[in-house]
Parts: sequence; C-alpha cells; structure tokens
Amino acid sequence: MRQVIYGYCRVSSVGQKEDRQLIAMTKMHVPAKNIYVDKQSGKDFNRPQYKRLLQRLDENAILYIQSIDRLGRNYQEIQEQWRIITKEKKADIVVIDMPLLDTRREKDLTGTFLSDIVLQVLSFVAENERKNIRQRQTEGIAAAKAKGIKFGRPEVLLPDNFYEACGRWKKGEISVTTAADICGMSRSTFYDRAKKQSKTKE
Repeated sequence: MRQVIYGYCRVSSVGQKEDRQLIAMTKMHVPAKNIYVDKQSGKDFNRPQYKRLLQRLDENAILYIQSIDRLGRNYQEIQEQWRIITKEKKADIVVIDMPLLDTRREKDLTGTFLSDIVLQVLSFVAENERKNIRQRQTEGIAAAKAKGIKFGRPEVLLPDNFYEACGRWKKGEISVTTAADICGMSRSTFYDRAKKQSKTKE
C-alpha cells in the first residue's frame, strides 16, 4: 500500500514565519493539504494542528519535520512524541536536517538501535541549546538594563490638561471617567498614570 506523506511545522509565536520549514516540505514533495502548522510555543502539546495530525498517522504514513526540536521543548517530550509516532501510530519519521533520523532506512535491530542513539543525543542537544538561548537572553537583558536601556512600549505622553483633570478628580469634583474623557484617555490609562504620578510625588 502506498504511504501517505505528511509534514509538521511549528513556530514559537504568531509573529514568526514558517516559510523556511514550508520550503523544506515542498522540496520533500509533501502535499500542501497534508502540512500541519502550529504557531505557538512548544511549552506544551495543546497544539490543535499537532493533535489533528496525530489522528491521521498510521502504519502507512510518513511524517516530515525539519528539525527534531519541532516535536517538543525538552529531551523527555521529544522522546515521548517520537515513541507515540513510531511505536503507537507505527508511522515513519524523517527529520530533514538530520538524515540519520529516517525510520524508513534500516528496519532491523541495528538500524533501530542507531536511530535511537542519534535521537537521544540530538534531543539532549536541542534541550541544552534552548537553555543556552534563554540564558543568553537573560544576560543580555540584564546588561541592557544596567546601561539604562528600557524595555516595553514607551509611555504615552500626558496631555496638557492631565494634571488639572487629575487634581479635580482627586478633590472629588469629577469622576475618573469624566477626567479620562477630558484628557482623551481611556479610563484605565488615566487611572494608572494618575497613580504613578501620586507615587512619584510621595
């Protein structure tokens, strides 16, 4: 029976692009209708497209992924998903950027043994690399803050009549909603900025 080809892509956020992974799938001749894409973190497996994909996999399926870390965020999860796909679903997996991880190759004991060793090493390396990236990000942010660099959105400039409206609100002359309307600000923004101004003066 002819095997059905599937592909799975994952990016960590909606803002990231999966183009590179999709190009790799095209080169492997994966039909577009059989490519499943999730745009969220690998911190868990609550991924709708991944779940849909698993339901389709069986002994006649081949699953392409670009790299081993698309399966999970750490060593244990990668190992577990590999086991589910290859042992429970009995599907084949091809890791595009690591030709040694191709379960279609040697099906004998030696081939399986070698694939298992390579998988363990690569999933361990993938987990460590993510830890190193997070550590470098943390160190970079700390160094930037030490230099006075601020992160996040810049605060909206206060309108000229903010202090007058704020004063009237504090005296009970007007409500916070009215004060916000006078300043052309949302109620929550006005209230937050008024609280910050009060703390600054203390």
